[in-house]
Amino acid sequence: MTNHLAPWRTVLLGSLHRNRSQPSSRYIQLATVTLDGKPANRTVVFRGFLDNSNQLQIITDSRSSKLSEISQHPWGEICWYFPKTREQFRLTGQLTIITENSPNQEPRIALWQKLSDAARQQFTWPNCQESFIENNPNFFQASPCQNEPLSNFCLLLFDPHKVDHLELQKKPHHRYIYYLDETESWISKRINP
Repeated sequence: MTNHLAPWRTVLLGSLHRNRSQPSSRYIQLATVTLDGKPANRTVVFRGFLDNSNQLQIITDSRSSKLSEISQHPWGEICWYFPKTREQFRLTGQLTIITENSPNQEPRIALWQKLSDAARQQFTWPNCQESFIENNPNFFQASPCQNEPLSNFCLLLFDPHKVDHLELQKKPHHRYIYYLDETESWISKRINP
């Protein structure tokens, strides 16, 4: 992980600000590789940047298939589209999983404490991908304690190594690539769309 803030981070934060009236601007598509080598893509919620870093925060349940996929193949890609400003960001990078057994619990706990009661309650639900049982009382439990995360609550940190930013409202379209060089410094350049 690089120690300095990347130039694309300011650009992305500007896009988030200009699209803040669109609730969908917080949703990103996260692609990983399954255990049998196939692509897996899902929509997740961007939970902000880890303090003073370029790492994007995403939450997940330890019972989801994402964790085994990321454990075997830590590389992933995020695709983010802002309809109001007609911009796309594609971020390629590595994912780190912070579980209840990870050494540094501070970011995981801090994010848990920021969640709404409804978001925390989802972590009390029955195991993902099991057969659905009608009127299962486990879907209607009280919200868990705000101070201490449940054991299945995980934080994913996405550490970008390359960012592709495409602005579609301009003619011709503007496209910029940001990438880490061999010295872990960010390089940026405009390329043809």
